Amino acid sequence: MPPNPIASLARRITGQRRASPAAVATEDHTARARLSDKLGYLSAMKIFQDLSREELTAIERATTMITCPAGRVFYIPGETGEVLFLLKRGRVQIYCLSPDGRKLTVKILEPMTFFGEMAILGQGMYDTFAEAMDECVICVMSRQDVIRLLLSKPQVAARICEELAHRMRETEQRLEELAFKSVDSRLAGLLIRLAGQGDELVGYSHQELAELLGVYRETVTLALDRFKARGLIEIGRRRLKLLNRAALAEIANSP
Repeated sequence: MPPNPIASLARRITGQRRASPAAVATEDHTARARLSDKLGYLSAMKIFQDLSREELTAIERATTMITCPAGRVFYIPGETGEVLFLLKRGRVQIYCLSPDGRKLTVKILEPMTFFGEMAILGQGMYDTFAEAMDECVICVMSRQDVIRLLLSKPQVAARICEELAHRMRETEQRLEELAFKSVDSRLAGLLIRLAGQGDELVGYSHQELAELLGVYRETVTLALDRFKARGLIEIGRRRLKLLNRAALAEIANSP
């Protein structure tokens, strides 16, 4: 029997070897205990909203839930194959590397979203890597199961298309900013987006902000110091507080 690609991926992510029969039995008991939690997670995802419990149960059976430790690169171009990831908990950094080893963060994904290499969806990782920024809980679906899902649930396919269109608009906006805006303007806009409706960013280092902007860490540190000197932000350890959102928005809208 050919090896199960998702099982192989799970062992690579968790660092486990092939399980013994006793370990399989223990894992099966644990999986049954977590079924309700997994169904609750799937029902909370926008692309699966309004599906019945029976439909969610069918999707649950087609997914493998994996816990990935922080700092582990679990998607490598050319090695992982066509799988779809559903992020339950934690943050995932999608990035690419330049020939000289510099990292450019393409996107930081938050919980309740999907990503992966799936040509049928127009969803590609191309030459990017995926790394767990925190301990992540991820559900994985194979290409065959995704195809079956899309053919049987056209509303799910429509929601996935809507999300991919939104990501395309975000990418176009980012390219425009790279071409036409200063580092201060781009950084101010990034801080506002990452803060969302709140006024704090937690868990982002200067290096991670630099990788999101495609600049050196020192460049971001100098820009943050300028914002701090103007009373626009407060800087802590892996924490930034926006003190004057309106002024930052004005900078973000400038060239």
